Amino acid sequence: MSKRLVLASNNAKKAAEMQALLAPLGIEVIPQSVFGVGEAEEPHPSFVENALAKARHASAATGLPAVADDSGLCVEALGGAPGVISARFAGEPRSDARNNALLLERLAHLPEPAQRRAYFYSAVVLVRHADDPRPLIADGEWHGEILPAARGEGGFGYDPLFWVPELEQTAAELDSALKNTLSHRGAAMRHLLDRLAEHPL
Repeated sequence: MSKRLVLASNNAKKAAEMQALLAPLGIEVIPQSVFGVGEAEEPHPSFVENALAKARHASAATGLPAVADDSGLCVEALGGAPGVISARFAGEPRSDARNNALLLERLAHLPEPAQRRAYFYSAVVLVRHADDPRPLIADGEWHGEILPAARGEGGFGYDPLFWVPELEQTAAELDSALKNTLSHRGAAMRHLLDRLAEHPL
């Protein structure tokens, strides 16, 4: 019998990525939207704090263990921006297209790839219950550069602009299985799997 774990997100693509990674452990990942749970507030300055807030919110609302990812793009030339506000970089309503356009606008004065170094960062937090005093925390990074124009149809968010030099492709051009092995979320989830091996649900 599979163990049920609530994903503190309504992002279907993120749910599919996490399900693929956790299925071998017999864990069924269920998006919080299935339970009618709305998005939690994300007022904190760090990815870890926001992920923890989201996981506790989903667990409190459902009574089940919950996992949350807070991730974003950090561009060195922009002092780490958009960072924790990556999903709402261009304001509300949230839009990948508007976020990407604003990022390109902010980097327009930097034509060289070396000036456009960036990394995706992911913090993943799992709580067994809403008041879990010892949440499992894992993280991961994925380094690359920001292209001056979008390429590729896959992925989501900033993936069409995120160039992976060693593969000469953007994150949006990678097949999903390969992306899972390379991405910040994939690295964080593998770290989480190691933690779960030591501290199972």
